[in-house]
Amino acid sequence: MSITAMDQEYVAGTYKRFPVEIVSGKGSRVVDANGKSYVDMGSGIGVTAFGFADDAWMAAVTAQLGKVQHTSNLYYTEPCAVLAKLLCEKTGMKKVFFSNSGAEANECAIKVARKYSAGKKGADCYTIVTLVNSFHGRTLTTLAATGQDHFHELFQPLTPGFVHVPANDIDALKKCVAENKVAGILMEVVQGEGGVLPLTEDFLVAANEIAHENDIPFMIDEVQTGNGRSGKLYSYMNYPIQPDIVSTAKGLGGGLPIGATMLGEKVQNVLGFGDHGSTYGGNPVCCAGAVSVVERLTEGFLKGVKERSEYIFSSLQGAPGVESVTGLGLMIGVKTVAPAAEVVKLCMDRGVLCLTAKDKVRLLPALNIPMEDLTYAVETLNAAAKELGGKV
Repeated sequence: MSITAMDQEYVAGTYKRFPVEIVSGKGSRVVDANGKSYVDMGSGIGVTAFGFADDAWMAAVTAQLGKVQHTSNLYYTEPCAVLAKLLCEKTGMKKVFFSNSGAEANECAIKVARKYSAGKKGADCYTIVTLVNSFHGRTLTTLAATGQDHFHELFQPLTPGFVHVPANDIDALKKCVAENKVAGILMEVVQGEGGVLPLTEDFLVAANEIAHENDIPFMIDEVQTGNGRSGKLYSYMNYPIQPDIVSTAKGLGGGLPIGATMLGEKVQNVLGFGDHGSTYGGNPVCCAGAVSVVERLTEGFLKGVKERSEYIFSSLQGAPGVESVTGLGLMIGVKTVAPAAEVVKLCMDRGVLCLTAKDKVRLLPALNIPMEDLTYAVETLNAAAKELGGKV
């Protein structure tokens, strides 16, 4: 039985997989079961921050595997403590709770906001405000937080206590806060699954002010935008704002599952013994990999992220068959004249793996993708958009 047939027989059918079986990779190139090589422009949806089989990451992970692969959180381990210290020093946050995924990181953020606000304003202060077109995860609670109706349809009733306001609408946010007992405000700086749509600086600054003026925990979801993806360590750092809670995952582990919820001064002591927990949270192997990632996200390295971003934007904006280019750093959405799925398929045929988000081609390459690979991928995308755009 082939791997494809075995997968279709035994794995739950929740994914519409591309007809590619990846068997190996190095850097930003992967090889399929037929020996065909591809430039990877998706990095596992923003996960493999330093590409495949990164030497430093592998060394950190394998060294920890040779010591201890797991303990419960009843004991101390060095990688967990070191990673928390690194994150706090680099962000100014005060405490970190580790989990396994972005959804769990957001669940923790929501719990912290609700406990903080209930203690300050009463148990009926529990409403969390998020944005229309947002995406915060697939658990019942983070689905409720997600501001897209089609994610809600099959799983009612969702966790109550969430309201959604239009992105970049300052008046709507003010009205919502005035009319509800708001426990927290949660948003992505760039709406990733929503179509790679950045929020405006004016809106982010206003949201920050509204939250702090009303003693409402301001939460930024950095699951996809974080860990160097935007050209800063975290995307909120591109703007004059200061969140109280930051959730992240994906690229933090470099390929291993880890989530983190960073707590600022206001909420650093909200969680006490027994208030929250995670069997695998802070796993020493995952944390060792994450330490390797975070230590290398220096200003000098992030300059390279910005340079790659500028190359992609300048090469694609205004190109034949391209209607628009949106995003931030190396989180980019390309609206093509031809349907995005058709452009992605043609790119795949020509050895470039891209993603989609809504009606756009989505690009999330490794942060250190070699310029030779990036040039080939962008030229291939440009050619596909032009070729198919002329047929529409």
